[in-house]
Amino acid sequence: MMSEKKAHDALDRRSFLRASGLAGAGLFATSAPVLSQQGKPDPAITDVQDWARNLGPGVVSSPYGKPSEFEKHVIRRDVEWLTAGKESSVSFTPLHELDGVITPNGLCFERHHSGIAHVDPAKHRLMLNGLLDRQMVFTMDDLKRFPGRQNRAYFLECAANSGMEWRGAQLNGCQFTHGMVHNVWYTGIPLKTLLDEAGVKTNGKWILAEGADSSGMTRSIPLDKAMKDCMVAWAMNGEALRPEQGYPLRLVVPGWEGNMWVKWLRRIEVGDQPWHAREETSKYTDLLADGRSRRFTWIMDAKSVITNPSPQAPLKHKGPNVLTGIAWSGRGSITRVDVSIDGGKNWRTARMDGPSMPLSMARFYVDFDWNGQELLLQSRAMDSSGYVQPTKNDLRQVRGTNSIYHNNGIQTWLVRANGEAENVEVS
Repeated sequence: MMSEKKAHDALDRRSFLRASGLAGAGLFATSAPVLSQQGKPDPAITDVQDWARNLGPGVVSSPYGKPSEFEKHVIRRDVEWLTAGKESSVSFTPLHELDGVITPNGLCFERHHSGIAHVDPAKHRLMLNGLLDRQMVFTMDDLKRFPGRQNRAYFLECAANSGMEWRGAQLNGCQFTHGMVHNVWYTGIPLKTLLDEAGVKTNGKWILAEGADSSGMTRSIPLDKAMKDCMVAWAMNGEALRPEQGYPLRLVVPGWEGNMWVKWLRRIEVGDQPWHAREETSKYTDLLADGRSRRFTWIMDAKSVITNPSPQAPLKHKGPNVLTGIAWSGRGSITRVDVSIDGGKNWRTARMDGPSMPLSMARFYVDFDWNGQELLLQSRAMDSSGYVQPTKNDLRQVRGTNSIYHNNGIQTWLVRANGEAENVEVS
């Protein structure tokens, strides 16, 4: 395998530039017109293109802006065999097509238990009941008049993200292995504001959040978490929630598993103990090798994935390339991501760029030169709590392979000599 020095040099762009004599030069520019395969001048350079000859559509040609037609392949995708029907299924964010840290609203993954509820905001109500001084009901207009409105960027990850990988490499593409996650700006008010308005009794220790969809989705949440940083949100990335994201109102539970972020939020009850509802007993518990289950495993631990190159984003050119990926943690902010090209034998620290906010995604990059050698790509995230992302084998030694939840093990992509990549594991 590759020595530590060679691994470092292969990923050190400055060394590459110095060695090739291209430092400071126009690395990707050509000094003559690009030629076609037939050796003739390329019409993409020499001809005036149609879009430069005529006026384009004017203002408001499309009342709601859409991506270019040349980006129509950038879509959420589902796995048809994953569930019996689409009403209780999932679609996956195309992570390999995105950059930066904010997920566009139309590409955020979906997870439903009874399909998408279409709710009239004028008829929607949020009720607070239980161990409170005052039982209260709010309209959407009421909620939007409260002081203390917030804008916060948080990741949302399904507990079953990467769940198919517990027993070995299964799905070929980061959209499918890691695509049950997104990261957006939420707008709303702290849940604490509403609970303070209603007045929580001294024996109130838990809340039950309930959705308005036909499944009546409910989850128990400790009162301490509800008062710390939970939000009642009506907007994401500056516009109203999409129907599939809980329009007109959803709960935001930063850093904790997505099933707790109840959509179409209609009721919050305060109680003195957890409710042990269906979604926190028969589902969303971690089954161990000996048959016992871990309960109340809410926090999504530090995790990362290389999005490019990856099975859906192969390497197409030798020479300079950019490796990139995302990392996130429910315990704090991402402080560092290391990258390996030889299956974890040698590591180097990636360059972080863009914001690295608590409980939000971070973006990392490595500029590297590829000469056609096979690569075993891995990334390893570290967060502000000191937690280090484990290997899949480390997780299996503790938890076995019966679970489908909370798999944050290090992902490996094998990049072959032709640039194509596939999902593999290394011992």
